[in-house]
Amino acid sequence: MQTVPIETAQNVTIDYEIAGVGERILAYFIDAIIIIAYAIAVVIGYFAAQKYVALLKEWAVLYFALLMLPLPFYDLICETTMDGQSFAKKLVGIKVVKLDGTQPSVGSYLLRWVLRLVDIGFFSGAVAVITILINGKGQRLGDIAAGTTVIRLGQRVKMSDTILVRLDESYTPVFEEAGKLDERTVTIVKEVLDFEDKNRKAKSAKEIMKKTKARLEELMGVTSGMDPKEFLEKVLSDYNYYQQKR
Repeated sequence: MQTVPIETAQNVTIDYEIAGVGERILAYFIDAIIIIAYAIAVVIGYFAAQKYVALLKEWAVLYFALLMLPLPFYDLICETTMDGQSFAKKLVGIKVVKLDGTQPSVGSYLLRWVLRLVDIGFFSGAVAVITILINGKGQRLGDIAAGTTVIRLGQRVKMSDTILVRLDESYTPVFEEAGKLDERTVTIVKEVLDFEDKNRKAKSAKEIMKKTKARLEELMGVTSGMDPKEFLEKVLSDYNYYQQKR
């Protein structure tokens, strides 16, 4: 399993699992099927509508130009409006992200889209596959230029795999500020705790927890003498407490 380190907005580096070549190829073909299906629907719609719209035949060029125009821009439109995913990427469970942890810009998605011609178009995907395998960060040429990669999204289906925490009715919160944190920050807290749980003997896990605690204290405007793990667990529980009270 290949991973890539990505620094979050909280200055914490998390290792994310890189999407496999097979998953990316699968997503590519599913998207191709979606595009073909849309094109067929447009053609069928044209002939079906001719029975009811007399002038449609005269405006055939405009009809096809307008409805077919989005097709070449499918990936660009989807990734820009769907937070780094196309319909197929969402189905497969993969996503485009920036290596520096920032939100990909329209320019980043545009670079990926333009270089698809080299990565996939001119050489039937051979360049993309070879580059991804050699690069080590799951990047084709478009990703390298844009500073992006494609990661595998975890399946968050169990209570233990989410930011949700079961609380007793008698639970008493400590940090009111935790209730004001955004979901992305709390998700990172949960990921850091999960990472420590799986790598308890690793020094890096302890350092990440200390760094996360310091950043959270700064963000929340609090100072705590708690152990880093105890503090993060308390923040996670307090966040859930205030969310459930809303």
